[in-house]
Parts: sequence; C-alpha cells; structure tokens
Amino acid sequence: MSDESPKIIVDDDWKREAQAEKDRLAKQEAEAAAASTGGDGAEMGGPITFDDLLKMLTTQALMYMGAFPDPQSGKAVVAPEYAKLYIDMLGVIEEKTKGNLTPEEAEAITGTLYELRMQFVELQKAVEQAIQEGRIAPGSVGGGAGAGGSSPAVGG
Repeated sequence: MSDESPKIIVDDDWKREAQAEKDRLAKQEAEAAAASTGGDGAEMGGPITFDDLLKMLTTQALMYMGAFPDPQSGKAVVAPEYAKLYIDMLGVIEEKTKGNLTPEEAEAITGTLYELRMQFVELQKAVEQAIQEGRIAPGSVGGGAGAGGSSPAVGG
C-alpha cells in the first residue's frame, strides 16, 4: 500500500469540461436558431431572437467561470459573483417567459440553466479547495472585483 494520496487536478479537468459544454451548447443553440429563423439573426443582420439573448447571457456566464480566455489578457477570468449574476438573469428570464416560449426555446433555456448551475457548483468546489490548499487567497475570488480588488486570472 502506498503512502501517496492520489493527485486530483481540478483546474485542467474543469476547463476541459467547461469548454466541451460550451461547444455543445453553442452547437445546440446554433441548430435551434437555424431551425427557427433560417440562420443566426444577430450574425445575419436580421432580428435578434430569443436564442441570441440566451447565447449572449450564457457566453458571459461561461466567461466569468473561466471557460475561455479574456481576449485582451489571454487569461481566463474566474469571477463567480459575475457568473452567478448572469445565471440568475437567465433564471429570471426563464420564470418570466413561462408559457410564452416555443417548446424548443423552453427546452434550450431549461437545459442551459441546468448545465450552467452544475458547472457553477463545480467551480465553487474548486475555488474552495484551492483556498484550503493555499493556492489562492480567501477573498480574491467571489467578491474581490466588485469591492475594488481584482479576481484572479487563471492561465489558459
């Protein structure tokens, strides 16, 4: 029996899963938008659709969960407080649009919210573990940016 405990690399696994989920959601949303409008309204200069709004808010939430790098710094930003804000906005939209969405739109927002919430929980666990291990300072994530500090950037 070995005295070494297994090493768990949360950051790399989480990033890979988040990127795969982002790609899956983008593909699913693009297919839904193409089916409902004949193309992506925002890219084609046509009217903005519900799917375009869903994509925008989802992208923002994923960005603040470190799913892809900031274009200026090249580093992924982890700011759970902002990710939660965008997830909560989607929740409000889901609640306020009940009964007014097509079945495809309702399925898209419900599925997207479920996936984002699960990823958010995993991010919170990873942040808590990193704080316990001393890899990041308490308070540097989850409120630092809103309080005049800065959220940590995670190399991507």
